Parts: sequence; C-alpha cells; structure tokens
Amino acid sequence: MTPPALHWRPATELAAGLDAGDLTSVELTEAIIRRCDDVEPHIAAFLQRTDERALTGAAAADARRARGEALTPWDGIPVAYKDIFVTRDVPTTAGSRILERWVPPYDATVVERCSAAGMPLFGKTNLDQFAMGSSTEHSGFHPSRNPWDPARVPGGSSGGSAALVAAGAVPWAWGTDTGGSVRQPAALCGIVGAKPTYGLVSRYGMVAFASSLDQAGPLTRSVEDAAALLSTAAGHDPRDSTSIRDGAPNLLEGLGEGIAGKRIGVVEEFGGEGSQPGVRARVDDAYGRLERLGAVLEEVSLPSFEHAIPAYYLIAPAEASSNLARYDGVRYGPRRVATDIVAMNSKTRADGFGAEVKRRIMIGTYALSAGYYDAYYGKAQKVRTLIVEDLKRAFQRVDLIVCPTSPTTAFKLGERTADPLSMYLSDVYTVPVNLAGVPAMSVPCGTSPDDGLPVGLQIIAPVLDERSMFQAAYAFEQDLGWAESDEGRPNL
Repeated sequence: MTPPALHWRPATELAAGLDAGDLTSVELTEAIIRRCDDVEPHIAAFLQRTDERALTGAAAADARRARGEALTPWDGIPVAYKDIFVTRDVPTTAGSRILERWVPPYDATVVERCSAAGMPLFGKTNLDQFAMGSSTEHSGFHPSRNPWDPARVPGGSSGGSAALVAAGAVPWAWGTDTGGSVRQPAALCGIVGAKPTYGLVSRYGMVAFASSLDQAGPLTRSVEDAAALLSTAAGHDPRDSTSIRDGAPNLLEGLGEGIAGKRIGVVEEFGGEGSQPGVRARVDDAYGRLERLGAVLEEVSLPSFEHAIPAYYLIAPAEASSNLARYDGVRYGPRRVATDIVAMNSKTRADGFGAEVKRRIMIGTYALSAGYYDAYYGKAQKVRTLIVEDLKRAFQRVDLIVCPTSPTTAFKLGERTADPLSMYLSDVYTVPVNLAGVPAMSVPCGTSPDDGLPVGLQIIAPVLDERSMFQAAYAFEQDLGWAESDEGRPNL
C-alpha cells in the first residue's frame, strides 16, 4: 500500500521519521507550506501565516538532531495556534478588530512550552471573536470553511485550527474550549479534540473570555497525537492562579491498555431527541463498538444537564462583560477620537466589537446588575453546582460517560447566524462539561448516512482522569481505523 503523503501523517509518525533520518524538519515544513498554499483559498483557516519563522525553526531543529541534541521527540514538527494565544512578536487579535494592531511582548505558557519542545510556530488560526461562537462566522475578519464541504462551517470557536488539521495543512494545532470550542469543531471536521480538566493547562497568555470556563486543548488527526501535544503543555504554572499543582501527566504511557471491563455510562437525557438521525445512527454504532471492545455500558441519569445551556449563557457572558471591560481605547483597543472619555470608550467598543460580542456583554452586564444578580447569575451558579453533583454521582457508578459531541453534522454557512438560540444549541452536549470542569474529548466515529459528513463521539471522564479517557478514545479509534483510512480525509 502506498504510504500517505507527508501532510496526512500523524505527528507521532512524523517524529519517528525524523528520528530515523527518513526526512528532515525542513522537508516536512516545506511540504506543509505547499499543502497550505493549495487548501487555504478554500478553507480560510489562517489569520496570520509565519512560513519563514517556521522554516527557520525547522532548520534549527534539523541542526540539533544532526548533533544528537533533539529537545524532545517532537523537535521540528510545526504547530499552529488559535489566535487567542499571545505570541511574542507575532500579532494576536483574538479574532477581533479591536486588537487588530496588537503585537504581544511575550508568549502564552502553551506557546512557551511547545517552543521549548522544539515545535516551530506555524501561524495563528481564525476564530469567532474572543472565542464567542460555534461556527467561526463571528470572526472579525472572515469566516472559515469546512474542508469536507467548503459551503459549511468548520464549527467554532476553534474552527480555523480544526479546519487546518482536518485539511492536512498542519500536523496539529491548539484551540481553546469554553463551552465546546475544541470538541465541537473537532466533531464537525472529523478529527480529535480534547478539553482537559480545568486547570491542567495554564491559561497564562490566553486572551480571556470566561475565566472559570476557558481551557486550552489540542486538535489533532489521531488520539496519540492529542495525548502527546497535551502532555507537552500541561502541568503547573505559578503565573496562573487556577493552575493545578500537579506535574504534567504522560498520557502516552499505557495508552494501549484497552477498555475491557470499563463501566461506561450513556446519558439518559441525551437519548435522541434533538439529534440529527445520521448522528444518532453513528453514535449508536459507536456504543456497540465499545461493548465489543469489552466495555460494559449502562444508562446514567444527569437531570441537571437540561439546564446547562441557560446557565452557561448567564455565567459565561457575565464573566465576559468583566474581562472585556479592558478594551476601552485606553488600556487596549484603537482609540477613537471623541469629545470626552465616555464617548471615546463607547465609540472604540462600538467599532471594535462584533455583534455577538456586544450581545454577550449586554447579557452579562444585565445578569450582574443590581436587582437581577440573584435572579439570574446566582441561580445559574446553583445550576452549575447541581451539574457537578450529578456528575459526581454518575462517576460513582461508571468510569466514563459517552454521548454525541454535536447534535448535528456541519451546518451551512449563514444557516444560523440570524438565530442565536439555534447557534447556542450546537453546544448542548458539550457545555455541561465546562461548567463542571471535568475532562472530555471528541473522537471521530464515522460519517453520517444523511450527508456523508463526520460525526464525533464525546467521551467524558472524572476530574484528572485524562488517562482513562485517552485509553478509551485510543481503543475506539484503533478499532474503527478512521485515522489511517481514506474515509477519514476530506477530498480537498
């Protein structure tokens, strides 16, 4: 069988090739640049390309390897970042015009740690402004497109990163997940996306949306790649007050141990209503596959999950209204000329923020205002506690929980932009995970018989049990054979 082109090979396989001397990092980077040139006009995944910087980093990696001084196994494998991670000397916009000309003087911890591992920076990817969206249509610059069908969305808010990885235009990329923004685009683009336990990866240098929910996560073409990339950046960071005081887990250890005897819960409340029939068919097939791999499936009830969306859309906007107050034309943002400071602040924010960002700021400010705090924000936090308690009870009975990642496959561009509620419901299966702070990941489970587009299976684990989650995802992926098959690659 003819081996796949360089740009389709998983990062861990590319690392083995570099180590064996079968290819160089410069050759790999040049192949990826050519692939980007071919596909970027169709998917519009980038906000900033850094080809020359990547080639310079690749040449340095090759020199280190020639001396026998490779920094890590991943030394010389390029990585892209959602443009919400600050990058020294490379513009960072958070997808918004209000940060259009900002060039940070420092790197985010995720960038810093990947750079220390020898991974050349290969550009900044598109996103919904400040990570507020589920389709990447709310970018302040342009929408991105799904490589499986460029007339459809790649998901969001990490849609640029997901589209790029799915198109074979970068081996792996980083996104952020506040309510599903890594897992949902991973599902819609047919790749792997993981959201770790809140606090496992430092938020230092991530432009804040909702600080109690935001978490960085990898987007990759294989589960093994996701385990490698997450392990590289995880671990305690004293610059982030919410960082867990544990060392970085090595998620590659024991990855192939399988799931025989594992108890896996199926969410009773996600039994099918509201899901696209083709999505439900593939997910039901996935449940059967897990059982054939030796897992024991049983239903679990999580009654509070039905209240997760309204709770999330009070908590997240409330935190956003506070976090985005700094973009006022004084501290951040291009200052607009006006007669007084109030008018200047107002004009700066009116011109710089998009419609969705303004909508969420207004919702959040209202929810926190005098007379409404207890009625809205306070009640939403009580719902959050119920979700945490429901999951704790469920995990006393089962080791993992599974459900669809998204209720539908990728929808068409423009289909939901005029209906915010419809857009918000794209994250109905992912939002509860962020409210609880537990880890979850999306792994491809085939294509929908309805439209031939990818479907994702979500695997949810208890706090800090990423190891069990990755073992289950790896066993499922290996049995399905998606990552190695032509079926798992868009025809672009």
